[in-house]
Amino acid sequence: MKRIVLYSMDKCPHCLTAKKYLEAQKIPFRLCNVQTPKGQKELAATGFRSVPVLKVGDQILKGFSVESFLKLLKK
Repeated sequence: MKRIVLYSMDKCPHCLTAKKYLEAQKIPFRLCNVQTPKGQKELAATGFRSVPVLKVGDQILKGFSVESFLKLLKK
């Protein structure tokens, strides 16, 4: 399975939706809090400045929708 990273921040409703979905589906992922210096640096490397951002393998999904996420997961 592809490595998944969820770039998120506390109190972001869309980030919470993405996190809850991944947990409910038992999909392993790494949570990267962009409110930490390390997290900010990692997010900057993706080229995006707002969250949620999902990195699936070497592909990036801006925002979160189940449909878009599943498409990336299957690629």
